[in-house]
Amino acid sequence: MSHELNVALLVGAAVLLVCVGAVRLSVRLGLPSLLVYLLLGLVIGEAGLGIQFTDAELTRTLGICALVVIIAEGGLTARWSTLRPVLGPAVVLSTLGVVVSVGVVGAVLHYVLGVGWQQALLTGAVLSSTDAAAVFSTLRRVPVRPRLAALLEAESGINDAPVVILVVLLSAPLTGQHPWYQQLGLVAYELVAGAAVGLVTGFGGAWALRRAALPSAGLYPLAAIGLTVLAYAAGSVAHASGFLAVYVTGVILGNARLPHRRAMLGFADGLAWLAQIGLFVLLGLLASPKALGGAVITALVVGLVLVLVARPLSVLVSSAPFLLTESGPGWRDQAFLSWAGLRGAVPVVLATIPLSAGLPGAQDLFNVVFVLVVIYTAAQGMSLPPVARRLGVTAPAEPTDLQVEAAPLERMGADLLQVEVPDGSKLNGVHVDELRLPLGAVVTLVLRDGGAFVPVPETRLKTRDSLLIVTTEQVRDAAEQRLRAVSRRGRLARWFAEHGDDRRQ
Repeated sequence: MSHELNVALLVGAAVLLVCVGAVRLSVRLGLPSLLVYLLLGLVIGEAGLGIQFTDAELTRTLGICALVVIIAEGGLTARWSTLRPVLGPAVVLSTLGVVVSVGVVGAVLHYVLGVGWQQALLTGAVLSSTDAAAVFSTLRRVPVRPRLAALLEAESGINDAPVVILVVLLSAPLTGQHPWYQQLGLVAYELVAGAAVGLVTGFGGAWALRRAALPSAGLYPLAAIGLTVLAYAAGSVAHASGFLAVYVTGVILGNARLPHRRAMLGFADGLAWLAQIGLFVLLGLLASPKALGGAVITALVVGLVLVLVARPLSVLVSSAPFLLTESGPGWRDQAFLSWAGLRGAVPVVLATIPLSAGLPGAQDLFNVVFVLVVIYTAAQGMSLPPVARRLGVTAPAEPTDLQVEAAPLERMGADLLQVEVPDGSKLNGVHVDELRLPLGAVVTLVLRDGGAFVPVPETRLKTRDSLLIVTTEQVRDAAEQRLRAVSRRGRLARWFAEHGDDRRQ
């Protein structure tokens, strides 16, 4: 047993390190890293190193656990200032757009390929969820406009919840099901109740973390992730959408004024990477290369219908109510949204639900979805940067916004802010007294070139300086806003109507 454990740890560590190194390669090639992870799973599987793995039930269970972490990280890193303007279009695209996509794919499969209605609609439901991580990993070198990026991110975070509900309903036997209007009411209840659970958990957790004064900075990230898992579990116990509860809780916690917020986001990011690596390698292990060859033709046909018909139609229908509003996407944005609907972890994980339930044709469905995700993610992923440039939806490079980390000083009723002066910041060259921080906030220490010193009013700040600022709780927000304003527009920020609102993505 000890020898087997050591071998398992050896193989697991080697796979993890290879996957971490593959991220750099995937960024250079402009491909989502999930393709490398799936390929690695196939290599160490039955056709490669010979590892036999056929447990669909375990894959589904671990996949759901991984999705909880991935969705939580998406919510924690979402900025409410950028999410709010696109929330309406994102919700419609994640609900009405999903219905349109499922209907189009299901109708084509039924009438053209002769697939039964249940499996046809189930295939459409499995493939209707998008993956923002796959999109953004290919757009690191060519960023798109913030509003468009926010819409893609919001859609991918929200549409997982209704899609999971549809897949579970369609995976159940047709006999004994309730009438369609009761099913519709059930879906509405799960979404509304899931959002409510997320709101309660998020606001309650943020209130508790602000007042907890935990003895170690490392406990705050653990508590934040624990709250998102609690939201999922509470939502599931209440027969609500646990995934929507996770995303709502993450958004609230990520935008709350919590101690050690940057550490919390960094921990969530690393945990999400680990979840993605484990999930995709496991899915690659579950797939059988011998059976995938027979699914190529069907996957190509379904993919063409999805990319060229279902996705553009769902974007068009979902955008119609917002065309005359400021938040409505223009035709260029709609075209990019249609092409940028990459599939990632969620469709392959959802395909394991009917597989673990023993639904007839479930193995064929899993093979089709697996092949489709690999082929179309590679094809669309490589073409996204030139498509973005062709449509004119790219955004100019912007200097890194100011990052502020906070730690509570409980007995003093104050906070300690750590501020890094990034490249391109107009804090460079500003004297300390020109910061004009509110009364109750003061720069206490400057770290520069490996040394530290107490600044005086005439101290001139430089790029890559680290500032330690003590501020009372009452003026903390005002101090952060002033620092951001000076970082963006310099010492005369107020003359340019720059007040330092937190608009980071």
